[in-house]
Amino acid sequence: MTLLFFGLFAFSLVLSFVATREVRDIATRRGWVSAPRDGRHLHEAPLPRLGGVAIFLAFSVSLLAWLGLSLAFPRLRDGLAPATLLRIYVPACLIFCLGIYDDLRGAGPYLKVAVQAIAAAMLFAGGMRVLDLPLIFGSHSFPWFVGLPLTVLWVVAVTNAFNLIDGLDGLAAGSALFSTMVFFVVSLVDHSWLGSLMSITLAGAILGFLRFNFNPATIFLGDSGSLFIGFMLSALALAGAQKAPTFVAVAIPVVSFGLPILETLLSILRRLISGRPIFTADREHIHHKLLQLGFSQRQVVIVLYAVSALFAMLSLFLLWPTGSTLGLVLAVVGTGIWLGVQHLNYLEFGELRRVAQRTIDQRQIVINNLSVRRAIQELKVAGDFNQVRAILAAAFDSNDFDAFELHLKSLPGDLGVPAEINRPFHWSKFPHMVAISAQPSWKLTLDLVTTSNRRRGSLVVYRMYSPRDLQLDINLLTSEFPATLADALDRVLTMPQVLAPVAAHGDTPFLAANL
Repeated sequence: MTLLFFGLFAFSLVLSFVATREVRDIATRRGWVSAPRDGRHLHEAPLPRLGGVAIFLAFSVSLLAWLGLSLAFPRLRDGLAPATLLRIYVPACLIFCLGIYDDLRGAGPYLKVAVQAIAAAMLFAGGMRVLDLPLIFGSHSFPWFVGLPLTVLWVVAVTNAFNLIDGLDGLAAGSALFSTMVFFVVSLVDHSWLGSLMSITLAGAILGFLRFNFNPATIFLGDSGSLFIGFMLSALALAGAQKAPTFVAVAIPVVSFGLPILETLLSILRRLISGRPIFTADREHIHHKLLQLGFSQRQVVIVLYAVSALFAMLSLFLLWPTGSTLGLVLAVVGTGIWLGVQHLNYLEFGELRRVAQRTIDQRQIVINNLSVRRAIQELKVAGDFNQVRAILAAAFDSNDFDAFELHLKSLPGDLGVPAEINRPFHWSKFPHMVAISAQPSWKLTLDLVTTSNRRRGSLVVYRMYSPRDLQLDINLLTSEFPATLADALDRVLTMPQVLAPVAAHGDTPFLAANL
């Protein structure tokens, strides 16, 4: 069997190499090329995107060669089931035809998903299906009406995952090569000769094509290639699940597909968070983010090859599953994903962190909001100007603003107007901040207009620059609070006033600052 596998790998590689060059030249002469457009494509010159044709031909002819040899040497069929091969190959041909149509004419996302679902249902009917999810539901087997949608979900997700990362020269094909080699090793360990034969043949076809697809590429994989490869890998995972232990059958494919699955999940989450359709194209994929960090295309591909190789190596550790092995793999994968996503600086996940932090700080937000609401209620019954000042000082002493200035405006008919009305009243949490406007800070000016449309001045609130979020619902200060304060001032300024110092923290007087 070793000689057979090596021979098929070499035959598929050479055939793919020759076929890729011929397909490239024919497509270029006939004008079947993809021009850069939409600002998303990174290539500068029009290039053919029918590389999947060469991979499909090399894979198919290599399998036919094996079938031909097996007729002359029946021993080559030992442990191999041609019928099972056809149950995978026929729906794979359907996916390949879908990819060709998309490369030449263009196919919508719903048509793609519908055809992929049909191909997945064909796999299910052929006995390749999701039997159970032991990490979630234990050893319980699913009935067909549960297994069928799970099988379709798995096939559609993996097929499109490899299509999604096909954004740089050689990226999708190289990542798929690592996953394919994992399946070859797993199939050997499980004595699944059919899985070994198909995976090693596919690996040879991918490697032969990669010679022309690595940066700078002269031909693209296209949907005919990325969809075909993704589907084949999803099918091989399902076929291996029939023989391997349930834990190995589930965990190894998920980990070995780490990069495309991660890219898919990130893309879905990003678009859901930002309110965009899931199928919207953008320039926010992992490879785009690495390019924005200053890496060249070739450097990005090499970095992501290393990531794919790491996922492949970790998945092979699960061939001998123990508690410590599983814990180590999960720890490495989880830590790596967390650190990687942090360095990619996705705005959507930064916003999620902010929301999470506000949830943690919700108690302080409630306290600060209540201080403003309490001030609104007390201002409605304030009887003199001293009380207004005391209410303001108490409200701002317990929220996240650092100081305020109250600018009063005298109107005809005022009685007992304070002598300091022509100067702003200043209050600060810190003794040295007498004139906070001279400090590095930002400010919010609230015009004080009464409910009867009388202007009573303005309140300017200050906050020192800080990376910490403002723990206050700013709408409380900009809606009811200014009108209530203006009404209170309008009321108390019509009565005789007796001014007295108001303390902040017990030792900072309410100062009249002449700015």
